[in-house]
Amino acid sequence: MTILIFGAAVRPDGKPSVTLRRRVETALACAKGHQEVRFIPTGAIGRHGPSEASVMADYLMKSGIPGEQIQLEETGSDTLSSSRALARLVREETACGGPVMLATSGYHLPRCLILPWIFGVAAQPCRLPRVPPSATWWQRWYWRLREVPALPYDATLALWLRLTGRL
Repeated sequence: MTILIFGAAVRPDGKPSVTLRRRVETALACAKGHQEVRFIPTGAIGRHGPSEASVMADYLMKSGIPGEQIQLEETGSDTLSSSRALARLVREETACGGPVMLATSGYHLPRCLILPWIFGVAAQPCRLPRVPPSATWWQRWYWRLREVPALPYDATLALWLRLTGRL
């Protein structure tokens, strides 16, 4: 099984944001009971360093995941570039086999499922844990509403990249 973990903000002190931590915890819950799980956290250096992928890898290792089960993808600076890089990694690594699972936030899930699919990777969502919201109602709706234009925009770009052979 391969679990793709989409990045989120890193706090100014270099620690994972609540969103980033929840995405890693979703991946860890998804991996329970499975052997030979490969984790691919994605995310470049954002507003604050280190890279989102390396912060997630550190969290995974502190949670007991051996480093050899983690493959960093540190080039993705947004959902589209992360999806593109992840799809490339999954296609190159055919020996892993098993399902490809996706760990992200609920509001972000539709876009994170569609983009890899356009790039030729059929991923399934990791089951999202029920957690009490840590953000205000306005923040939660802002995150959901920004996905409305982002999904068709990114999907159109992904289709264009695929049709022009720029995967």
